[in-house]
Amino acid sequence: VTQHFNMLARNLLYTGVTRGKQLVVLIGQRKAIGMAVRSGQTKRRWTKLREWLRGAVESRAV
Repeated sequence: VTQHFNMLARNLLYTGVTRGKQLVVLIGQRKAIGMAVRSGQTKRRWTKLREWLRGAVESRAV
């Protein structure tokens, strides 16, 4: 929905759609999906992935 406009990013929509194995159903407003598709901006995602990977590598080195 357009209320969550900060989540309407093309890369997030792409990730959600491509993770479906057999069926993907989009529920929401057409306007919101259009906003996500037209969005060319990618925002930095703070996932802590780098720290988790670094910790995993360090724990194996011990």
